[in-house]
Parts: sequence; structure tokens; C-alpha cells
Amino acid sequence: MQEQVIPAAGAPYPTLLYVLIPLLPFLGFLINGLLNRRLSGTVAGLIGSAAVLGSFLISATLFATFQYPYTVTLFEWIRVGSLQIPFSYQIDQLSLIMLLLVTGVGFLIHVYSIGYMHHDENVGKFFSFLNLFVFSMLVLVLGANFVILFIGWEGVGLCSYLLIGFWNKNTSYNNAAKKAFIINRVGDLGFLLGIFLIYLTFDSVQYAEVFQKASTLQIGTGVVTAITLLLFVGATGKSAQLPLYTWLPDAMAGPTPVSALIHAATMVTAGIYMILRANVLFTLAPDTLEVIAIIGGATALFAATIGLAQNDIKKVLAYSTVSQLGYMFLALGVMGYSTSLFHVLTHAFFKALMFLGAGSVIHAMSNEQDMRRMGGLRKALPITFITFLVGCLAIAGIPPFAGFFSKDEILLHVYQHSKVLYAVGLFTAFLTAFYMFRLLFLTFFGEFRGTEEQKHHLHESPASMTLPLIVLAILAAVGGFMNAPFFLGEENAFLSNYLAPLFTYSRKLNPEAFGLEVDHATELMLIGLSVGAGVLGIVFAYVQYVSRGVRPAEDEAHRSAPENLVYHKYYVDELYNALFVRPIMGLSRGLYRFVENGIIDPVVNGLGRLTMGGGQLLRYVQTGSVETYLILMVVGIVLVLALNYFRF
Repeated sequence: MQEQVIPAAGAPYPTLLYVLIPLLPFLGFLINGLLNRRLSGTVAGLIGSAAVLGSFLISATLFATFQYPYTVTLFEWIRVGSLQIPFSYQIDQLSLIMLLLVTGVGFLIHVYSIGYMHHDENVGKFFSFLNLFVFSMLVLVLGANFVILFIGWEGVGLCSYLLIGFWNKNTSYNNAAKKAFIINRVGDLGFLLGIFLIYLTFDSVQYAEVFQKASTLQIGTGVVTAITLLLFVGATGKSAQLPLYTWLPDAMAGPTPVSALIHAATMVTAGIYMILRANVLFTLAPDTLEVIAIIGGATALFAATIGLAQNDIKKVLAYSTVSQLGYMFLALGVMGYSTSLFHVLTHAFFKALMFLGAGSVIHAMSNEQDMRRMGGLRKALPITFITFLVGCLAIAGIPPFAGFFSKDEILLHVYQHSKVLYAVGLFTAFLTAFYMFRLLFLTFFGEFRGTEEQKHHLHESPASMTLPLIVLAILAAVGGFMNAPFFLGEENAFLSNYLAPLFTYSRKLNPEAFGLEVDHATELMLIGLSVGAGVLGIVFAYVQYVSRGVRPAEDEAHRSAPENLVYHKYYVDELYNALFVRPIMGLSRGLYRFVENGIIDPVVNGLGRLTMGGGQLLRYVQTGSVETYLILMVVGIVLVLALNYFRF
């Protein structure tokens, strides 16, 4: 097994090439931002897309010629005592794959946005924000230490706020943006405390130094458990896990390309990337891994049940994203590190495809998002329908589509770790297939249920929107073959073999837990169960929404109590409002009334009045009369002499 070493130097290309990867999107941000009103929507879109395409081509060149990991130091950044933090990039297997994902899928979404956003008056600002997001995400995955990672981490959080509330004339959209920003700050506090503890423990924040020192510790060391739990708090916020998941469904308020780029393909996977990057620390903390597995499984199941009853097409996809992120954390918790990244990649393909497909439907339906007002769209939108069907088959885990390979591999790892968590994962797979094909059948099958005006304007989306759909559909169809099932032989598992050097320390620390030993008969049985669960979900959805023609209830009176409970998302938002928002708001109003108005304002205003009164009195001294000044001077001298006399 190749030992992972991060040399201090040895980059095969000039430093400028590495600088250009994030710099090109940043230049696109500046150009579109500064010339927002002067550029047409098409020109702004071409500039934004070209910037991301340039980063993708450079990343592809680095990937194709990669031979060994190395760091690229751009400049010495922070030097205070023993604390030294260079601004440096790390080029290795993980960063290269993430670079290709961010820039590749990001480019397709930028192209799609040219058609989707062409009518918007602020389209230049939109592409500016998209470019800024890509820049921040590239900094996040390129950084060679936790501080640079945190800069990118906060950058994507800022861009998420800007893009969710892009249509800022709508108050509910602004509230959704604020909600995402605030909940992410809760997680980010834990992440920041984790970075502080890393420095206090290892006297460094550089990945190479921290992981090398950590590899000498014993498994279960208390300080490492504390560090990993704090880091996981950050991942919980950014990657929308229980209990900090509620921001992501509301984030669907942003334009659909935003949902595809930030909340399906890239930003929400930042937490998974961070854990993969720090896999040595997490391997040393089995208790933290157990927490991650339980929360991941619970999130996957919880969000999947909510997706069963949603009628907004984007909300269904949002809860599906939360559920699939739970799958990824479930894999991380059982040390299926490369498997988790595998699902990150396949999920990016099929979920970006479905979000963009939903955008195509919304575009054709004149901004209608309620599936109860759709139906029969497969005839009017044939390309959208076929590509969306591919995405649904992929997420349902039907072979040979991409989701089958990654989901089966996750369930295989989980089966070896815990039969209870495996049952949760398998049942979640059934629910996923059911609610995704519920979405497909309600949207594309049956009779059209919209207005006559909507029916009259139904049309397939322009080429700028359908071409990215086709490319993503191809990736969702064949992308799973990058990591073939184990029974076909390890030599066919390209992704696992490619990533293996990243986990050298982890494998040495815990070879038994890290290994995956399973006989072919068991693996084939698990594959059969996984595919069977997906097929069963599709059949149930077909019987319910095509054969029987059932339609979702229009109001609460026609829904049962369990249906209402799921439809209202278990009232979690209401619970959070009661437990946190209202008490904090009440405390704030009380402090304003009794502390601000009752104490602080009177003290400050009193000091102001005292100062002004003293000034008014002193004005009488400034008479402009020389005689008065001479008298005052004499009085002063007499007082000084008198004081000196009585003092002695």
C-alpha cells in the first residue's frame, strides 16, 4: 500500500496554475458584480460559465497527471510565536476529486442558469454570487490546513445566505436566508472550537502535521473524542443533520439552480469532506463514529418519512437531500470512508439532475411548484421526463444506475457493523424509491391538473437547460461504474483504490474495523434485498398514483392524523420556535425594556446631560473681557498659594 506523504515542495506545475483554479471564478464574480447593470444576461452567463470551465480544465489536467500528493505554498500568512499558518494548497486524491465535482457540476449548472435566469433583471448579480460560491468552495477543498478550510467554510455559508435570499423583495425568502445563516452559525461555533482544540493539542493546524502526530495516539483518547465531536457539530450544521437540518428545506426559496449547486451537489457535502479529510482523528474516536452513524441513520429515516407527504416538488427533493446526506454520514460512522465519498459523487449527479429537472418543470408551468397542479407533463416535456426518470431510477438504487452501486456499498458496510442500522438503511431505501416515484407519477403521468393558461404555455425548456440535463443523466446512468461491487474483484473498484492512500494512517490504527470482508453469497443477498426494496417502493407508488389515481389531499380535513403529522414535518419548526425562538425573543424584549431603556439609556443620557450642563456653566467664564480673565488668574494664584500653605 502506498504511504501517503505530503512533501513540502515538489509541485509539478508553476504556482500560478494552482492560483488560477479559485482565481478564475473570483474574477468572474468581480466582473459580473461590477458590471451587473451593463452586461446582458447572456453575456453575464457566458462570463460566469467560462470562469468555472477554466477551473474545471485546470483541475482535469491536474487529475490526469497526478502522481503523488504535494502542497503548494502561496505565501507565509500568519506567524505569531509558535503559530505558523502558511496560505497553502494541498493537492491529493481527495482534493482533486472534489475539484472535479465542484467545477464540473458547477459548470453545467451555470450553463443551465443562462436559460433559467435570462428574464431576471439582476441576472448579472446572480452569476456573480454563483461564481463567488464556487470560489469559496474551491478554497475549502484546496486548503492545506484547518484555517483555510474554515475560510472557505464561512464563504460558502455567506454565499448560501446571498443566494437563498436572492429575490429579496419577498419577506419569506429573506427569512429563509436568515434561518440558514443562523443555524449554520450554531454549527460553525462547534467547528471553530474544534480547530482551537486541535491547535492546543497538536501545536499546529496543518493537516500533515496534525495527522502525523495524531497517528501516535491511542484509540479512544479523550481529547481526540472532544475534537471530533466539536468538528461533527460543524458538519451537522453545514450538512443538515439532526437536529440542525431545518434550514435546508426552507432554502428552496432560492432560484432552482441555487438548490442544485449549493443544496444538492457541493455545499452540503462540505461536512462529509471535512470528516474524510480528518479521517485519522475520527478513526481514533470510535465513540464519535458511533454517534455519527446513529445520527446519520436517524436523519436518513426521519427526512425520508417527511418526503412522503410533501406536495412542493422542490421540498420533496430537499428532504430527499437531507435523507441522502444521512446515508453518507451513516457510511462515515461505520468507517466506509471511500464509500461515503462515492455516494457524494453519485448523489451529486442524480440530485443535481433532478433539481434542474424540477426547474425545467417549474419553468414550463409558469413558476408553479405544487405537484397537485401538474400531471401529464411527459408529453409536453419529453427530454425533461426521460432525464428525470433516469435520476429517479438512480436514487431508487435500480441497477445499473449510479445510485445502485453507492447505496449498495453503504448498506454492505452498515450490515457488517450493525444489523439494526442496516434495517434502518434498507427501509429508508424503500421509502426513497416510493416518494421519488410518487413525485415522478404525480408530475408526469395522468391528466393535466393545472389551468388552461398553463396548459397553453407548456413547452420544453431551451437547449441551454436541456443539454446539462442530458449530460447529468448520462453521469447518473453510468457514474456508478467508477466503483464496481466487491464480488467483481477489487481491481475493478477504481475509486476505492484511488483513494486508498488517504486512509493509510486509519488502516494502520484500526485494521480490523477498517477492513471489509464479506463472502460473495452474502453480498449478493444484500444486493437482492437493496434492489428489492427499491423495486417494491416503485411498485407501491405506481399502484397508488397511477393504477388507483390517488391524489394528495387539498386540506387538513381530508388527511388522517398521521398524514397531517408528516405533512407538517412533525412540527419540528414549531417546536424550535417554542423552545428557542420565542424565549430568546422574549428575553430580548425584556432586556430592551428593563435594561436598555431602564438602566443603560438613563445612565448614558444622564452623562450626556451632565456634560452639556457643565459646558453651559463654563460658557459664563468665557466672557471675552481681559479684566475678568486677570481677576480669575489672581483668584487662581491665591487659591494655589492657600492650598500649599494649609497643606504644610
